[in-house]
Amino acid sequence: MQRSILFLAITSALSTAIIVSDVQASSHREAPSITRSPTVDATDFYVFNSYETGREGYVTLIANYIPLQDAYGGPNYFALDPAAVYSIHIDNDGDAMPNLSFNFRFSQSLVNEGNGVQLAIGPEGNQRMVGVPLKNVGGISSDSSAALNFIENYSVELVNGADVSNLMPADGAMQFTKPYDNVGNKTFTSSAAYQAYADQYVYDVAMPGCDAMSRIFVGQRKDPFVVNLGETFDLVNYVPVEGDSAPGAGDGGGFPGGITQSDNNDDLLDKNVTSLAIEVPTACITGSGNGVVGAWTTASLPQARILNPNATFAKPEVNGGALVQVSRLSNPLVNELVIGLADKDKFNSSKPADDGQFADYVTHPSLPALLNILFKDAVNATLGTDIQDLAPSNFPRLDLVNAFLTGVEGVNQLATVTPSEMLRLNTAIPAKPAAMQSAFGVAGDDLAGFPNGRRPGDDVVDIALRVVMGALCHDIPVNGTPTNLGYCMPEDAPVGNVPFTDGAPLNATMLNSEFPYLLTPLAGSPN
Repeated sequence: MQRSILFLAITSALSTAIIVSDVQASSHREAPSITRSPTVDATDFYVFNSYETGREGYVTLIANYIPLQDAYGGPNYFALDPAAVYSIHIDNDGDAMPNLSFNFRFSQSLVNEGNGVQLAIGPEGNQRMVGVPLKNVGGISSDSSAALNFIENYSVELVNGADVSNLMPADGAMQFTKPYDNVGNKTFTSSAAYQAYADQYVYDVAMPGCDAMSRIFVGQRKDPFVVNLGETFDLVNYVPVEGDSAPGAGDGGGFPGGITQSDNNDDLLDKNVTSLAIEVPTACITGSGNGVVGAWTTASLPQARILNPNATFAKPEVNGGALVQVSRLSNPLVNELVIGLADKDKFNSSKPADDGQFADYVTHPSLPALLNILFKDAVNATLGTDIQDLAPSNFPRLDLVNAFLTGVEGVNQLATVTPSEMLRLNTAIPAKPAAMQSAFGVAGDDLAGFPNGRRPGDDVVDIALRVVMGALCHDIPVNGTPTNLGYCMPEDAPVGNVPFTDGAPLNATMLNSEFPYLLTPLAGSPN
């Protein structure tokens, strides 16, 4: 990219005042207020060209909610909020405002006309019909859900400019159904049996003005994100540099004392999540733009909630007033490790088009300075060096601006550039099969991966750690050739070529290769 183009990009960015996602994990419990409302807490967002065989020409968008689900967390498990609106937004003209929005609304009901399953309790002459305390009273399978006491349904509204339409299942059903969470193997027999049950709720859907069918699935999945969560937020309580000569080599030939790759470093290994997944024909979302789309997910609640002092299942509270956005997510961990604590709730309620208010967090990010404070002395002592500052010195951080705010020209930049925090996907760059994907995305010579969208197998923790510490000041492979992108120089980032990692491995072969791509959720009772 020419210097003049870069200068224009940063000038535009600074004049509009922008925000970047120089981040290293997922958005679980990322702001003070959202911790009180876990049912509307977005955890991860994915946008990628579908790589399921035979699904060329489709884009998949997945919004995950309700963080850190322990599979055994009964008896009420992880229903979505019936007062909330969960949305997936797409910008195809570059103004950082939605051209299309898919709005999901959920409802909850009990069988037996709202009374739930009841049993006759007591001897003849003194019997009472008494409701059971559980959401299911027997086994559930792909053949029968008769033992299910609690049902979640949902609707999907498509807002396309001034046009609003309700999407309906192609099989003629009047509404969509969310499968019951995987409460355990006595209820569902096995993981395979649960998956067969959940597969029934992958719906073909017709979109107005779109010739090909879309697909929708909402349900519990194994959390696809991997991260050394506890130790990372304990002031990075490990040496975040690869300790082997290559990841997984097991030879200790890397940085002395550095962390090595192990599933034991993944604190989400035993967690589930709730996914809202939609696959849409590419031609139906790109509009008249250049084939690049920006996307993000939000959750909104009514402004007022008055608790019912005599609460019932049907009416635990009364909700009213305008919808208020309480959660927002596109690139991972922006709010956790970029936005200052005082502004985290503000970020969750803001729109991409208004991201100018967070400019200083981008152009002068604090995370590299924190890592310098934590590790400079140890690095110098270990290597016998005298590095004065581990943090990159190129201010403002042009490398981060282009990578995460404006997109990269020729890769994932919309025709009109509005600096804003969105995932940007170039739908014209062909998807790669799972076995051919690089977990390091663009930095791994794979233009189909992060930050060109985000796939479930992209190791965004390691990517973002390296980028924030200056990897783009050093050569990266472009079509196999080491290339300096012109944002900054190696001397601007003294440790920019270091293989930073949290030690939690991830790649596309660890997930499924067909919609909705994420693995079957863990069973609450695995025996």
